[in-house]
Amino acid sequence: MNATIPQRSAKQNPVELYDLQLQALAGIARTLSREQQIDELLEQVLAILHNDLGLLHGLVTISDPEHGALQIGAIHTDSEAVAQACEGVRYRSGEGVIGNVLKHGNSVVLGRISADPRFLDRLALYDLEMPFIAVPIKNPEGNTIGVLAAQPDCRADEHMPARTRLLEIVANLLAQTVRLVVNIEDGRDAADERDELRREVRGKYGFENMVVGHTPTMRRVFDQIRRVAKWNSTVLVLGESGTGKELIASAIHYNSPRAHRSFVRLNCAALPETLLESELFGHEKGAFTGAVKQRKGRFEQADGGTLFLDEIGEISPMFQAKLLRVLQEGEFERVGGNQTVRVNVRIVAATNRDLESEVEKGKFREDLYYRLNVMAIRIPPLRERTADIPELAEFLLSKIGRQQGRPLTITDSAIRLLMSHRWPGNVRELENCLERSAIMSEDGTITRDVVSLTGVDNESPPLAAPLPEVNLADETLDDRERVIAALEQAGWVQAKAARLLGMTPRQIAYRIQTLNIHMRKI
Repeated sequence: MNATIPQRSAKQNPVELYDLQLQALAGIARTLSREQQIDELLEQVLAILHNDLGLLHGLVTISDPEHGALQIGAIHTDSEAVAQACEGVRYRSGEGVIGNVLKHGNSVVLGRISADPRFLDRLALYDLEMPFIAVPIKNPEGNTIGVLAAQPDCRADEHMPARTRLLEIVANLLAQTVRLVVNIEDGRDAADERDELRREVRGKYGFENMVVGHTPTMRRVFDQIRRVAKWNSTVLVLGESGTGKELIASAIHYNSPRAHRSFVRLNCAALPETLLESELFGHEKGAFTGAVKQRKGRFEQADGGTLFLDEIGEISPMFQAKLLRVLQEGEFERVGGNQTVRVNVRIVAATNRDLESEVEKGKFREDLYYRLNVMAIRIPPLRERTADIPELAEFLLSKIGRQQGRPLTITDSAIRLLMSHRWPGNVRELENCLERSAIMSEDGTITRDVVSLTGVDNESPPLAAPLPEVNLADETLDDRERVIAALEQAGWVQAKAARLLGMTPRQIAYRIQTLNIHMRKI
């Protein structure tokens, strides 16, 4: 049912209307100057229009850029149930009278609602035989960010242009308030998106999702990362190519108080010295041919966050001196400039070189080495932790399976073949091998034959792969004796012995088989 609007008994003269409008505008201005919730301010403004000027059932709709539509931000009605029912109503651009105002940015004045087919009457509040006015609310750039609308309490007369101008003035007064609503909603969406991204990043770089492994050497690595992540100390990550040094650096950053700031990476071996200086420190316009504008370097980009310098052992002695100054003083000059730039950056460096040996040979500055080597984390090569290969294979196949959109499994015989390989390329080589195997597997099962097709040879287990130590066993025992000692300590229960050795049940079963250990029946 459409509302029946009581008409005024006496016709207003222009002077009376003008005086009422001035008083109403003064009241609206006072209302908007108060410190209140935005929805309360909008409701009070609509109440003034309703009570003082006879502009009934006023509503303010606010732009929702995500859906290209207008949603009701405030409405003045005597029925709370009607107000709640209106909350979910939206007008798309160009849809109905309200949508036309959003699309074209011009006021719409209807002398009689029923005479205009554009009026949708979604709210069922208005008398279809009476006028209706809708005006745009615009931001300083001229974009329509909302619509103000109301219905006069009398039939269309010579005062309709004056009422329309009055609503346009009110819309201008409301522009800042509505703009705040739009910014709050955008900010809330951005905050939600940012928080979701942080959760995703923390999940990706959580300790349990870094480098998989339960051998004592890897547990020490995890413990070092947990401890050092809390502080701002410089970290030097040591390890062969393919062991996951960048992943360790990422884990340190994203589990540190700097996680909300930038994590910037640079491979020092990928650039010549002249370009490396510009890349790290930035340059001024005209500093060299091609420097058409000022450019910030990686240090400035990482300000407040973490800078990961991979292959730090490859930089020249001359550049080492420049890098040392930044690490000591936290300041530098851009190439071609004389203005000192100060930064607050945490450094995580990585190398596959033996820097101590490089220092002894005079190829790496001793003072820089000790500046970098505040906290050293050594990542063991895969050949030194073959007991982790079954778990690593499962983890990597799960990742590859998500990329291929199908489940992948691996047989025990394939695992044994993987454990017999020396893996000179470490975890990176293992991942490439498994990805090739997955591609060649029709049904998603990685068998020994499939792995063999990738070029993995059946080698003897490397002698350099010690078994995890058992706390109560003699460290001088060989691999077979240590496994037997763990089994005896666990009452010949494989699962318990596996936990003592830091292994999985599958890993210890493989060891029992390859070491020709006869299980006792208890």
